[in-house]
Amino acid sequence: MLTFNPNARIGILGGGQLGLMLIQAAIDWNLIVHILDPDAEAPCRHLATSFTQGSLTDYETVYQFGQQVDVLTIEIERVNVDALEALEREGKRVFPQPSVIRIIQDKRAQKQFYREHNLPTADFILTENRQDVPRVLADNPDFLPAFHKLGRDGYDGRGVQRIASESDLEKAFDAPGVLEKAVDFEKELAVIVARNEQGQTATFPTVEMVFHPEQNLVEYLFAPAAVSESIDRQAQEIARKTAEAFGIVGLLAVELFLTKDQQVIVNEVAPRPHNSGHHTIRANVTSQFEQHWRAILNLPLGDTAILSPAAMVNLLGEPGHSGPARYEGMETLLAMPGVFPFLYGKKITRPFRKMGHITVISQDLNQLRQKAETVKEIIKVKS
Repeated sequence: MLTFNPNARIGILGGGQLGLMLIQAAIDWNLIVHILDPDAEAPCRHLATSFTQGSLTDYETVYQFGQQVDVLTIEIERVNVDALEALEREGKRVFPQPSVIRIIQDKRAQKQFYREHNLPTADFILTENRQDVPRVLADNPDFLPAFHKLGRDGYDGRGVQRIASESDLEKAFDAPGVLEKAVDFEKELAVIVARNEQGQTATFPTVEMVFHPEQNLVEYLFAPAAVSESIDRQAQEIARKTAEAFGIVGLLAVELFLTKDQQVIVNEVAPRPHNSGHHTIRANVTSQFEQHWRAILNLPLGDTAILSPAAMVNLLGEPGHSGPARYEGMETLLAMPGVFPFLYGKKITRPFRKMGHITVISQDLNQLRQKAETVKEIIKVKS
């Protein structure tokens, strides 16, 4: 195992809220963190050791940034993988590995990976364009309802269309995609798993995600998930197997469906810290952000045990409000015990933009859910 080196120069591709919370965790260990982000006002700018403004998808920009650091990681998948592969060939330590990022960037490759490695997932058919969709449905008449997903560049609910009947076919994407059979699910779950270079893994307890009905963004998260011990174990084991199949070094957030017949299947994954793990800053022995550093620096992984049941509420920009952000209700929120707001430092709000999150902790699970709903009603982000 490598010796801890606080003088290692670490680079992060992306300077958003995930990078911000990674830096906050890195401060405890006095790590030197450099940031590359296209936004001159990125949340990370004021905390990073150095900040470079530039494109994450431009080969030369990513390559030159990587030349200046010893270890390179990401907080977003939409990066230039060719540059990362070149850096890796030259001996730079790049985690998660470029080969893993390349698969996960493409939902088609991601779904095929699950099938090839016998990881449970919803049935799917690859499509090349819009015209392909009616053709494959003619051969598979029982496949609807289904979701048509763009192979690349879809995120946070974008790049997904529900196809319930023939009248919806015009909504299909005219680009390479994947038609995924709709799952009759009871809950949406997530497990974050960490893996270091030694192959040591550690999973966080399963959480339950409740999505916003319009925006497909996580609205509430509850930890631990209200599932049986066997379902929790099954979810953690599937997440662990998925991470081991990828051979990833770093964090892998595995989003899962619990079906009505009590099967756990993989929906999709993210090779980085994730919205489903923000509560771990306050509610677990080790946060997901510290765990990411432990994994990519090849250090012993931390204890993932729960200190307190928790809920997380995403703080989204209010509909109808665009412009300089105002936070209404913070004073009321700060007077509530067990409520911890985290603001991301984004100066401009837009409808449903992720502006922060609030973690709520309580030993009373019923009170936890009620408190989370109260918190959501109290705090608003307006312009």
